[in-house]
Amino acid sequence: MLWRRRKILNGGVMIDRKKSIWSWAMYDWADSAFATTVMAGFFPLFFKSYWANPDNPNESTFYLGLANSAASLIIAAGAPFLGAVADRGAVKKRLLLLFTFLGCIMTGALWQVAQGNWALAVLFYVTASVGFSGGNIFYDSLLPGVASPQKIDYASSLGYALGYIGGGLLFLVNVLMYLKPAMFGIADGPTAIKLSFLSVAIWWALFSIPIFIFVKEPAAENAAPFRDAFALGWRQLAGTLREIRRLRIVGLFLLAYWLYIDGVDTVIRMAVDYGLSIGFPAGALITALLMVQFIAFPATLLYLRISVRLGVKTAVMIAIAGYCLITLFACFMETQWHFYALAAGVALFQGSIQALSRSLYTRLIPAGMAAEFFGFYNMIGKFAAIIGPALLGLVTMLTGNIRYGIGSILFLFLAGGWLLSRVDIAAGERIAGTYRLEDATGQRGRI
Repeated sequence: MLWRRRKILNGGVMIDRKKSIWSWAMYDWADSAFATTVMAGFFPLFFKSYWANPDNPNESTFYLGLANSAASLIIAAGAPFLGAVADRGAVKKRLLLLFTFLGCIMTGALWQVAQGNWALAVLFYVTASVGFSGGNIFYDSLLPGVASPQKIDYASSLGYALGYIGGGLLFLVNVLMYLKPAMFGIADGPTAIKLSFLSVAIWWALFSIPIFIFVKEPAAENAAPFRDAFALGWRQLAGTLREIRRLRIVGLFLLAYWLYIDGVDTVIRMAVDYGLSIGFPAGALITALLMVQFIAFPATLLYLRISVRLGVKTAVMIAIAGYCLITLFACFMETQWHFYALAAGVALFQGSIQALSRSLYTRLIPAGMAAEFFGFYNMIGKFAAIIGPALLGLVTMLTGNIRYGIGSILFLFLAGGWLLSRVDIAAGERIAGTYRLEDATGQRGRI
């Protein structure tokens, strides 16, 4: 493993150091606890039964929907600008620290929210979600400075793999705390869930430390003082919107990514609701969620080997094809073991399609504008799962059969895969490699 000892200068930062790559990837281990325990697991259930009115489930669903939409819109609107500021001010790590601190404090604060106080719970949840999503902008943007092009797929996949196992381990402990509170010396189930929010905040903060100590801030081209970076950020953002017309390969990739990741997010978000709708018990759904976490860990790393042999774009195309088969299988499943098989199938491709899409995108963007372009990438991610759920709901309403609704998601994978097949990765890499941030006249372009 000679690459572990090799040091390559990239903008003044040593990359391909084992310690830097693992320290960067550990942030995924840290913040995935929020995604698993809080967003996907306990907050939706606890909000409905404890903070909101349990006798009016439609009202609580409305409030929870507004909370998720508000958090997504805040980040989607601000992500490209925040990325531009980070690029011009060389403050990726400082902004990552700011959003991490915000997310940890607000997640821990959920411990203090009294029963029935749904408004305060929503406020803390939205703010914590902004911290989580905002932090990921700057976490992703540090990737080009951590790993060379030869190791960027490995680093990205390692991050997602550690995220699944880290989030899954804490979620497993939190589920046991809830099911058997006496074993942990906890009074009851509600107290266990509130303590789980506090445990996520501590976990997130503790395992974020390596990235701040061992990952160096990449040097910024034409860096400006932090106080000037905001004004220059607006200028850079406006320039990038104009330049997207020239960087057409990036634009085409983002359009393809939006469609197929919309399908992925729809499967993730609607799987539990779909399982309940066709009569599967809640216990089976929790088991399936845990299965996804622990199967996705080795699957993401194993799939990396496939990408090395076949190429990253081909590997992503295979993952899209896998999701097409998963969607078709979901239309016809009948028994509980079918749902477990579906969860295993999702686990095989979920981390891989996310990790390799991130590393593929890194190849297409100018290195000096990584945070800004990842701002757009994360904005697309936040606007994902807009078409899918609406399409699923509309088809279900028109046909009266949710199986047809879930089958309609196939369109997103087919359209996204077709567009991705038209993305010329080699040409995109050449353009990115010759693109400079700004010349003496203030105009951006290629060299």
